[in-house]
Amino acid sequence: MTNTAPARKTTKVGMVVAKKMAKTVTVRVERQVRHPLYKKIVRQRRTFMAHDEQDTCKVGDKVRIIETRPISKRKRWRVIGILGTDATATASEIVETPIVETPAAEAPVEEAPVEETKADETPAGETKP
Repeated sequence: MTNTAPARKTTKVGMVVAKKMAKTVTVRVERQVRHPLYKKIVRQRRTFMAHDEQDTCKVGDKVRIIETRPISKRKRWRVIGILGTDATATASEIVETPIVETPAAEAPVEEAPVEETKADETPAGETKP
């Protein structure tokens, strides 16, 4: 007897971190695991190349990806839905703040004395042509 029931495909939720190729996005999936020795919660990240058929994903979108047949050398995942956008990844409004210049302390500036020379005289050590 063989089991003909379809195998369950793994789905993951991650953030789109790059969109530099046609119909392909790079998705970073984070998971938290307890360290076996130190018992601290450690955040582990892994990136997946996922196929985006409609080319609708943008950087910063939260997406769900599903395991699929190999599409290319590194693509084995497909985007099945956009769950939302990350507010920190989208551009925010630029608010102009006025620059306030503070006046420098009014201190008397001493000028160095300048020696005046006559046009006919040459400085010491130089000859007239």
